[in-house]
Amino acid sequence: MRLIMVTALALAPLLGAAKIDNEPVKRLDEAAAVFAEVMATPDKSIPQEMLENAHCIVIVPGLKTGAFIFGGKYGKGYLSCRAKRGGWSAPGTVRIEGGSVGFQIGGSETDLIMLVMNERGVDKLLSSKFTLGAEGSVAAGPVGRTATAQTDAQMKAEILSWSRSQGLFAGLALEGATLRQDLDDNAALYGKKLENRQIVTTGVRVPKTAAKLIALLNKHSARERKN
Repeated sequence: MRLIMVTALALAPLLGAAKIDNEPVKRLDEAAAVFAEVMATPDKSIPQEMLENAHCIVIVPGLKTGAFIFGGKYGKGYLSCRAKRGGWSAPGTVRIEGGSVGFQIGGSETDLIMLVMNERGVDKLLSSKFTLGAEGSVAAGPVGRTATAQTDAQMKAEILSWSRSQGLFAGLALEGATLRQDLDDNAALYGKKLENRQIVTTGVRVPKTAAKLIALLNKHSARERKN
C-alpha cells in the first residue's frame, strides 16, 4: 500500500502537467466548433464580406462572465492571420483580461470572435500586449449575409467584434480589455515559447491539432477557395 501511495504521489505532477498541456489543444477544438456553428447560419453569422476582407481573426471560446464582473482573467483563445503564401497562418494563443463589455454579455459563458480589418490593427494585435479601445479602435460587428448594415464607426474600426451568449449572436461593444499573447500555451502547441508575430509571419507549420480550425477558416474565405 505504501508503495502504491509513493508511486501515485510521484506521478501526480506529471499527470497534472499533461492535463495543463492538453488544455490548449482542447481549446483549439472548441474554437473550431464555435466558428463552425456561427458560420452555419448565414442570416445570423459574420457577413462574408467582412471575413473575406479581414487580415486576422481572434476566437475566444467560453469566456466566463463572472470574471468580467470582477475584472480577473476571463478568456483564452487563438488568433490567425492571412499567410503570404495563401490561406490562414498557424494559430497563436491569446488571453484577454479585465475591461468592460456590452449588454450582450449575460450568460454563464460567452464566445467571442474579433476580425482585424487593417494593417495597423494587425501590428497592435501582434504586439505582446495592447488594450482594446484605447490602443485600437473596436466596434460591434454587423450580423447577416452582407455588410450593408455597417455604420460609419464600423467602417473606420480597426477591429470588429461579436459575441455569442445563450444562443444569441450579436455585435459586441468590447472596451478596455487587455489582449496579450500567451507564451506558455504557444510552447504547449509548438514545443517552444514562440511569439505570435513569429508564428503568423514566418510560415510556421500548422500543427495537426490546429488543422481543423485552419481548414474551417479557409473553407469560409472565398479568397482561399480561389487559390
